[in-house]
Amino acid sequence: MEIIVVRGGGDIASGVIQKLYRTGFNVVITEIEKPNFIRRDVCFGQAIYDKEKTLEGITSIFCKNENEVISALNSNKIPVIVDSKLEKIESFKNLKLTAVIDAIISKKEKNLKDKYPITIGLGPGFEAGKSVDLVIETMRGHNLGRIIFEGSALPNTGIPGTIKGVAEERVIYSQDSGYLTIIKDIGTFVKKNEIIATIDGKNVYSTIDGIIRGMINNQYYVKEGLKIADIDPRTEELENCFTISDKARAIGGSALEALLILKNRINN
Repeated sequence: MEIIVVRGGGDIASGVIQKLYRTGFNVVITEIEKPNFIRRDVCFGQAIYDKEKTLEGITSIFCKNENEVISALNSNKIPVIVDSKLEKIESFKNLKLTAVIDAIISKKEKNLKDKYPITIGLGPGFEAGKSVDLVIETMRGHNLGRIIFEGSALPNTGIPGTIKGVAEERVIYSQDSGYLTIIKDIGTFVKKNEIIATIDGKNVYSTIDGIIRGMINNQYYVKEGLKIADIDPRTEELENCFTISDKARAIGGSALEALLILKNRINN
């Protein structure tokens, strides 16, 4: 059975995964043991914590071995395995890895080219033609989703996208290290300076009025400076908390196009 591996099961990766699944590809998601999902309600990788995750009618399921992966694929579910270096999946005897799409968006330099038949990298950290076959631009703006045939994506600015005139203020970072306890979860309306969580008993406050769009998993051990929550100032956009974002859909469509371009090159 031929499979497409998507490294990472976060919110952007999930836009890619949805497109691949809908168009008939067998997709397997690989993740680290304890991923720090913020927008976990729109992450197929959340199956690592919840065993199963259904997003827009598509279900992912946590798997531990090749038999479970094959069973999931035969049941039209998307397998999620803990295998950050792809060592486990490379050992599977009945699955043929035909493409790897790196959707971790870690911004760190990585080299996948020539290790697999087709390689696609999302965002900074890749150079088309050298470290991967093709790169997808992930920066919001005119070039979002552009397929890069030579060169790299724009460098990470470290500044969140602006929503309703708000950028940095809508993202909350941990001021302490410890275990996070959720007080106000995703989809909850909050006011500025309202307690939304605690970290080892220390309060975490909302930074603006809005809807909590993202919140890291309950009892996740966070380190100081880690992104832990995201507040959307658009109080009328509650549904956005539970559906794939416009950015993820755009990147997903481009990743699918890039995959088809590369498959056609091989076939011709």
